[in-house]
Amino acid sequence: MDEYRVRFDADVRFANGGGLQAQDFRLDIPADDISDEELASLFVRHLGLLMVDAVRISGKSILREPHKGSRVGSAAGPAPTTGSGRLVELSHPITHGMVTYPGLPGPEISDHLSREASRERYAAGTEFQIGRISMVANTGTYVDTPAHRYADGADLSAVPLDKLADLDGLVVRPPADVRAVDPLLLSPYEVAGRTVLIHTGWDRHWGTDAYGAGGHPYLTGEGAQWLADQGAVLVGIDSVNIDDTAGGARPAHTVLLRHGVPIVEHLCGLDALPPHGFRFHAAPPMVAGMGTFPVRAYAVLDR
Repeated sequence: MDEYRVRFDADVRFANGGGLQAQDFRLDIPADDISDEELASLFVRHLGLLMVDAVRISGKSILREPHKGSRVGSAAGPAPTTGSGRLVELSHPITHGMVTYPGLPGPEISDHLSREASRERYAAGTEFQIGRISMVANTGTYVDTPAHRYADGADLSAVPLDKLADLDGLVVRPPADVRAVDPLLLSPYEVAGRTVLIHTGWDRHWGTDAYGAGGHPYLTGEGAQWLADQGAVLVGIDSVNIDDTAGGARPAHTVLLRHGVPIVEHLCGLDALPPHGFRFHAAPPMVAGMGTFPVRAYAVLDR
């Protein structure tokens, strides 16, 4: 079988300033054609370049020659091992009347059975409290399953635990002034079989009007497609929505949930996580017929 490589020039611009140029660079490719966008992503991944804003490809030519063994990006580091370690809280607490997303009602938390009332039912000195909560499913830190977007998608009771708990975790940290997380920013990372947590810092606005006022960081549809194609197991973000909410389209939700990749939104505390070397957990109750529900998201750091 014939093997192909591509020869090209590249001009790289970084989101945090500066640039990089490459002349007459060569990379292995799987077939005898590749788009400039695909080549830019492959180039960034091969070199493990972080915080790339744009790549301009020129002088591209396809060569029929044996592969040389292009390496994958190493920005994510080696896959961590399992084992107990320090716990890191990644969830917002749910409180009475809190606002998670503008326009959605806050939870109503009350007593079904108060401690005072319970004393009439039990022996002297024995009392209990049974709480009651009424809320929409999209409250606090929550997981979206395919049923949230698709009528025939797997719901909370059908998504297997190995897509929600004890997952190999990886943190992607875009530059502070970047809103749209696209394939170029993701390309350096080895995401196959991993949870990808996008740390934007937007959780600093939690509980304020600014949190849902717009202008939040998000994952582009192309970025979501790249993550799905590369085999990410779950994707999380500490922003008000994984999509840009300026319009009615939700490409990141559409792509990820179509591929069976759960989404966890409204995370917090991602600044306490290392780039890799932790296990991620975000399992909801097994509620049949629902596609979204709050989770107690947390990470276990390797020792």
